[in-house]
Amino acid sequence: MQWKTKITELVKIKYPFIQGAFAGLGRPEFTAAFSNAGGLGILTAINYPSAEQFREAINKTFNLTNKPFGVNFSIMPPMMAKNVPKPRNENFYLEFMDVAIDEGVKICTTSAYRSDVIGKKFKSKGGTWFHKCTLLKHALTAERMGADAITLVGIEGTGFKNPLQNTTLVNITMARKMLSVPIIAAGGIGNARGFLAAIAMGADAVCFGTAILATKECPASNTYKKRIINQDIFNEDFYNQIYHHQLKDKSIWSMAAGHVDEILSVKEFLDKISGEAEELLRSWGFSGEVFTTL
Repeated sequence: MQWKTKITELVKIKYPFIQGAFAGLGRPEFTAAFSNAGGLGILTAINYPSAEQFREAINKTFNLTNKPFGVNFSIMPPMMAKNVPKPRNENFYLEFMDVAIDEGVKICTTSAYRSDVIGKKFKSKGGTWFHKCTLLKHALTAERMGADAITLVGIEGTGFKNPLQNTTLVNITMARKMLSVPIIAAGGIGNARGFLAAIAMGADAVCFGTAILATKECPASNTYKKRIINQDIFNEDFYNQIYHHQLKDKSIWSMAAGHVDEILSVKEFLDKISGEAEELLRSWGFSGEVFTTL
């Protein structure tokens, strides 16, 4: 079955699947594996101390895939940045962004804090800009700033929390009502039903984070992967960290861990999501060869 959404059309990918931006793990091999499997792989700039090292990583990724991939700039919020000697703010990343443009990268994603300087400059060079945020009001601001698509993260997800953050269900259904740009759903999505649910809610793609941390190509240790596979998502401490804003800067996975049962290759994982989603659609009476939300 062919999947056709605003996102697959915009960035020319097989599946409406976007790779999460991983601090420490979002490196060329993982990025290329995701793109080669039919999604949009993301190379994460925060993993590189210098722009030249970032350039080497971009070139390595190009050598590993001829499919589209993007780069991510995670912007440090001002309250955090003031306590850091060389904060990863927009100014820090301007040289990195120039490198990405020079090397021919066509897609950039930004996250954590507003990043209109990066986004607007990237767009001025013919690139496509996605912004990731947790609140709809921030999504509306990013749309006004010119973002080509918005990733909205529900409270089920990992990363820094916002006290006003809503569930993926509320985020995406309200975003579909209020935004005109394509929407990427994130937060707790880890299987075919979650993917189809996000599409039904109004998303044009889904972003996989925790769900792909136990894949073969992910550079995390086997011990780490086994902990995800064995995570009881109803454990009180885990539950509190996710839903009661106790995450802060701790490294923990999202509620999608409940769907991670085995170590698969990235291709096996993406094909499984697509295949099981097709089976569900067929069981509900869909008989076409192209599933489109356009």
